[in-house]
Amino acid sequence: MADNYLEKRMEDYLNQAPRARKIQTLNKLLRRNRSYRGYDTKFEVRDDQLRRIIETATLCPSARNQQVLRFRPVLSGESDKVLKHIRLGGALPELHLPLPNTEPRAFVVICSTVEESKYVDIDLGIVAQTMLLQATEMGLGGICIGAFDHAEIKEALSLPYEPVLVIAFGRPAEHIELVECGEGESLTYYRNEGVHYVPKIRVENLIIK
Repeated sequence: MADNYLEKRMEDYLNQAPRARKIQTLNKLLRRNRSYRGYDTKFEVRDDQLRRIIETATLCPSARNQQVLRFRPVLSGESDKVLKHIRLGGALPELHLPLPNTEPRAFVVICSTVEESKYVDIDLGIVAQTMLLQATEMGLGGICIGAFDHAEIKEALSLPYEPVLVIAFGRPAEHIELVECGEGESLTYYRNEGVHYVPKIRVENLIIK
């Protein structure tokens, strides 16, 4: 009942007039849009929610306007076909992420109709970030997964094209904080007392003077 209540509140919120909504600035969305490796398994992402996330691809720019990316939604009923072929938390191998009972149960597998190239990768980055921002606005979270068994996922889902990226979606069940760091300092993410910390280089060090 709680999940249905929250979903209805989200639907009501999205149907409100723009002035009645709490302002979601890009900065706020970007700060909330983190790479979540743990999810609330009691919450099920719906087909219409994944479709809405995928629909953002129709609004994204495309290198040479080739629009070569295709998307395979995967809901909880098929999630095991993907889950056993992905790897999360490469920098924390001792934790064997995701932790038990925090596994993602919804995915979008992104495929390319042509051989991967820098132009395909440009499209891929733009679309992936846009989809994650849409999920964040909807009260969900996600993570881009590049460490996956391509051949196995292609076969398990009977994909007609080569998969180039897997994105997991769900209701996050972990706390992530950004920490500033300087040029040359460690960029490896880490965990301390249940909090996941992600180093980000200060803007002063990013600007070429």
